[in-house]
Amino acid sequence: MRNLVFVALALVLIALAAWVLLGNRDSAEPTFELSASERPIPDSPYWSASDRWVDVDGITARVRMEGPADAPALLLIHGFSYSLESWDAWAADLAQDYRVIRFDLPGHALTGPDPQARYSVADTVAFTRSLMDALALDEASLVGNSLGGLVAWRLAADHPERVSSLVLLAPGGFSINGVSEEPVPVPAAVAFFLTQGPEFGIAAASRTLFGDPERMPEDLPARVHSLMRQPGVGDALVERLEVFTLPDPRADLARVEAPALIVWGERDVMVPPAHAGEFAAHMPDARIITYSDLGHVPHEEAPARTLADVRAFLDAG
Repeated sequence: MRNLVFVALALVLIALAAWVLLGNRDSAEPTFELSASERPIPDSPYWSASDRWVDVDGITARVRMEGPADAPALLLIHGFSYSLESWDAWAADLAQDYRVIRFDLPGHALTGPDPQARYSVADTVAFTRSLMDALALDEASLVGNSLGGLVAWRLAADHPERVSSLVLLAPGGFSINGVSEEPVPVPAAVAFFLTQGPEFGIAAASRTLFGDPERMPEDLPARVHSLMRQPGVGDALVERLEVFTLPDPRADLARVEAPALIVWGERDVMVPPAHAGEFAAHMPDARIITYSDLGHVPHEEAPARTLADVRAFLDAG
């Protein structure tokens, strides 16, 4: 998760300095303090007919709902600096048989910043549970990548009655990059990258997410760049890193009752693939699938192949 910005920093630091000196920032006024009834549909190519605004504890979130209304619910949770579009390939298939619900996390994409700046992992777990309440979802299977995986399994640990199963793709949990019970200070250059990084810098960072950079979708950098440049989002991403912690997860993992599928690409340079075994060792009901040629976002890098394994797990449940 945090590695994404640090790897990108080495590639684009010189360009960022020029970008910052030019003052090339989005000056549009934020609209994220409006309620769902007041907030207009954005003029964005990323808003779809399946999107809606949902009020959740003072946050107006973008939520996309697809598939039969009476089918089992799947809640898909994206990773740091990404958006609900990360799940496009999987959602197109899963919506044939499931009620697929995905959303932009607070401080991300079209949801935009939380007016109260609640960005800790615990805050995001509480937001996700409240979103389920707002959507009248008593129970769902949670699918999460990276930060989204961390949120998913922590929600399952705290509220086991709400989670029927888990699919965790390279989830956060164990300490990385020196982050543990205490956050790590965010370097100024990293903050510059998140708030002002040009599209070619986003492209360089995004390529590191793939086991084979040639498999990165051509339109991904433009999408990520555009949604990171939404009003207030860059600053919100920095604020999230400023409070991001990874305390020892072992006792909490032991409280997860839902069956879990842990999915990892063995070429992941963001979160160590060795963590897969640590998760499985401490969760009561977990199994692992790894892919020798994939990176940190297996659902985007090889959607058909990974989805076949995930469907076998979900359908059996």
